[in-house]
Amino acid sequence: MKRKLLNAAIAALLIPAASIAFAQAKPAAVKISDGTVKIGVLTDMSGVYSDLGGQGSVTAARMAVDDYVAQHKPKFKVEMVYADHQNKADVGSNKVREWYDTQGVDMVTDVLNSGVALAVAKVTQEKNRIMINAGAASTRLTNEDCSPNTVHYVYDTYALAQGAKAVTKAGGDTWFFLTADYAFGTSLQADASKAVEAAGGKVLGAVRHPLNASDFSSFLLQAQASKAKVVGLANAGGDTINAIKAANEFGLTKKQSLMGLLTTIVDIHALGLATTQGMMFTEGFYWNLNDDTRAWSRRFFEKHKKMPSMLQAGTYSAVTTYLKAVQAAGTDEASAVMKKLKELPINDFFAKNGMIRIDGRMVHDMYLVQVKKPAESKEPWDYYNIKAVIPGNEAYQSLSLSRCPLVKK
Repeated sequence: MKRKLLNAAIAALLIPAASIAFAQAKPAAVKISDGTVKIGVLTDMSGVYSDLGGQGSVTAARMAVDDYVAQHKPKFKVEMVYADHQNKADVGSNKVREWYDTQGVDMVTDVLNSGVALAVAKVTQEKNRIMINAGAASTRLTNEDCSPNTVHYVYDTYALAQGAKAVTKAGGDTWFFLTADYAFGTSLQADASKAVEAAGGKVLGAVRHPLNASDFSSFLLQAQASKAKVVGLANAGGDTINAIKAANEFGLTKKQSLMGLLTTIVDIHALGLATTQGMMFTEGFYWNLNDDTRAWSRRFFEKHKKMPSMLQAGTYSAVTTYLKAVQAAGTDEASAVMKKLKELPINDFFAKNGMIRIDGRMVHDMYLVQVKKPAESKEPWDYYNIKAVIPGNEAYQSLSLSRCPLVKK
């Protein structure tokens, strides 16, 4: 009996002691493999897409790192490297393999160019790191080539093609496509064709041109001969700019309309409102949308001397979102970070109520914009009228149509 009383007394003493010890325990420290979270920006620094991403993406990523460290004061170091993939899949994949193997890079972003991104995605999965693609557009990245290590962040060809529906319904019901001859252009033409046909329109033909084409005359002659009401430009960057210039010189725009399926504010700035007024297309970001977009964009302008493209704004958001996920996961191990990426909502100047799905698609609103007439523009870079907001669940392919092996049917 005495022994039972003694044991009960000891237990009574131990319970509060254990409770106190538990209450005083500190949260587990963030476990970073080498004490440093390292981010790689892989982009086109000097080629046809350099204005869309390039140095602007590097600047945006650096801003994101600096802002995150200043605001959150993480217990780990954050470093950044960048490289030019030269729009070559082998150059990009070799650089990323080197980063993963010898430089301790944890996450790669931008990855502007679909051929490069598809190659980098394979290396990233093999090495169990993370790619948050901001610049490549092919929906293959979230369909048949999806990966548990890949996030598709800013736009894709399905979302970009949604503007084609509005143009078709507005009377532009016959189309001819001028298409960049690689994975991105093929995907964009296919998605835009489906959008046109879903809106009751008809595709009369298409022609493919090489990346960074020097002469568009033969391609535009075919577009003119088609007599299509709309010539859809399934290209981007310098190719879009040069195609629009050539179309105006040929007089094509007097009888046919142009729609740039991946057109950004840097393209409009390069061409001028007199040349581009009235054009409609789908955008993922506009600097002059609200107070938050203006505040960040003006900071970016101070550093880059240009307003940001949607890719550059999205790169900032992607880097910030990644760092938040590392902090929340308590580690830089890829699968743990990816789990948090798919759990945490995204609310910043770039996206409101954004979320990353099981297939890696970051879902957020897109915008149907129309380029202003010169007289409508109130200040430099004031180029768009927002014609419609395309809700994220409409802008992106639904999971029910997904061909991604990660999506259970």
